[in-house]
Amino acid sequence: MQRSRDRGYRVFLLPGALLFTAVVAVPFLMNVGIGFTRWQGVGDPRWIGLDNYSRLLADARFWTSFRNNVALIVAMAIVPTIVGLVLAATLFDHVGRRFGPRTAGALRAAYYLPQVLPVAVAGIVWGWIMHPRFGALNEFLALLGMEPRNWLGDPDWALPSVMAIMVWFQIGYPVVIFMAGLQRVDPALYEAAEMDGASWWRRFWHITIPQIRPEIYVVLLTCTIAALKVFGPIFVLTRGGPGGATLVPSYFSYQNFFEKANVGYGSAIATVLTLVIIVVTVLFLRVQDREA
Repeated sequence: MQRSRDRGYRVFLLPGALLFTAVVAVPFLMNVGIGFTRWQGVGDPRWIGLDNYSRLLADARFWTSFRNNVALIVAMAIVPTIVGLVLAATLFDHVGRRFGPRTAGALRAAYYLPQVLPVAVAGIVWGWIMHPRFGALNEFLALLGMEPRNWLGDPDWALPSVMAIMVWFQIGYPVVIFMAGLQRVDPALYEAAEMDGASWWRRFWHITIPQIRPEIYVVLLTCTIAALKVFGPIFVLTRGGPGGATLVPSYFSYQNFFEKANVGYGSAIATVLTLVIIVVTVLFLRVQDREA
């Protein structure tokens, strides 16, 4: 009976499995195959074996793009997770109790608003704000007597500027997830700790964080994957410049695919990036299983 039911349930998985095969699996396998060729997108690909991967390992721009990607992981995963934890706990414990759940919900929606905005729209607006000549940020600095900067055009400031924008863009997601996780924490734990004289920070560290650990893993994993494959903000804001200061693997692959017509090399970069994402995902899941 159980086996018969299991077979019946599997039928409902077929549409999703077929869609995954057509949209994800087949294109990925084709991309892997093209990575072993030299091809300009037209004509017949020429098999060159591992030459693209040998070139990739010696390519300084490729390693620069991954170093920039690590910085974006900090901006899109680590910082939003830490700040989101504090904001969610503050909204849940203080704002919700003093001003009511509607106020806390309104602030939560305000934090989440950047996630709703299209990446292109948010990128264009931030490009205006950080414009070196008439941007609002430089106008504000001028009022304070500070010199204007070319935020997105200076190699020393471009990556930190993009990181700051990505923190703003990403912060709402962990706030929403953590506030949802706090709903399932037993209030008796907080009441007992408060009666014992525990401060808010002690309750946050010893109760809130351990109780919503699954949500923390989910946020870290999904935000890390989003940082590894980030493309839209880089495309809109800097196009990987200036001088490769904000270049990331996804945009580096795009450049080789469409701007340089070096499809085989772009496929090799995309394949390596995909494998890195798979390895990171497996490591996250294993660590989560060990601590579960």
